[in-house]
Amino acid sequence: MRDLVAGTGYLGKGQRWVARHGRWWGFGMIPALITLALYAGALVALAFFAGDLAAWATPFADGWGAPWQGLLRGLFVALLFAGGLLLSVLTFTAVTLLIGDPFYESLSEKVEESEGDCPPGTGMSLWRELWVSLRDSVHVLVRAAGFGLLFFVLGFVPVVGQTVVPAIGFCVSGFFLTVELTSVAMQRRGIPVRERLRMLRGRKGLAVGFGTPLVLLFLVPFVAVFLMPGAVAGATLLVRDLAGEHEEVEAAEETEAAEGPEEATAAPSSKPSPARW
Repeated sequence: MRDLVAGTGYLGKGQRWVARHGRWWGFGMIPALITLALYAGALVALAFFAGDLAAWATPFADGWGAPWQGLLRGLFVALLFAGGLLLSVLTFTAVTLLIGDPFYESLSEKVEESEGDCPPGTGMSLWRELWVSLRDSVHVLVRAAGFGLLFFVLGFVPVVGQTVVPAIGFCVSGFFLTVELTSVAMQRRGIPVRERLRMLRGRKGLAVGFGTPLVLLFLVPFVAVFLMPGAVAGATLLVRDLAGEHEEVEAAEETEAAEGPEEATAAPSSKPSPARW
């Protein structure tokens, strides 16, 4: 529960960071606006052809009378569109991060610098970084799609499929969304995608607490565009916590404050100073 609350807290911290740095907020919205235009067209096309897809996928119901045929195909359309929305949430982040890799890399670096230090990075070229990001995103999305297919099938189970399954589905989507958003800061540290998944599985509450509210908010039209810069900033702060860097910085600051400026700069001595007695 503590990690769950902490994950949600990092989401809020990220939004507050971009609110204090308005130029970076506007800078980070550019890739999201481009991706939103692409996804809006895709979802409109899905809504337009959903009825035909339902009829094609359920030929066995052609001879059914009313209202059973309409109920079955209506349920299929609803589940298809809901699955499309959830898949859009996951792939929206991946595609936006891919399109906006230089944008979000700069934003994430600025967040790290404001926290005291920024890892030097891997030294890869831009095209190499884009290739690694694409490969890692496909790896994550294949795993997420497997869960999505399972939840789609379980959605046909009466009662449970309309209550418990969607709730679990949102949490799983939130976990994978966190994996995608943390990829910028993780990649800078040279952490491979399988290790990222292992680290986040070890702190599932942190990942779910951060990603699940975003999944729900991203379902609201245009909200993703405004929240994306803050989501990247918050994910960067979360990675610092996950890697133990947040605690190291705090420990160093506490040690320096306890020693005082004179002791921090004084040369070490084997004899006690009279001022300490």
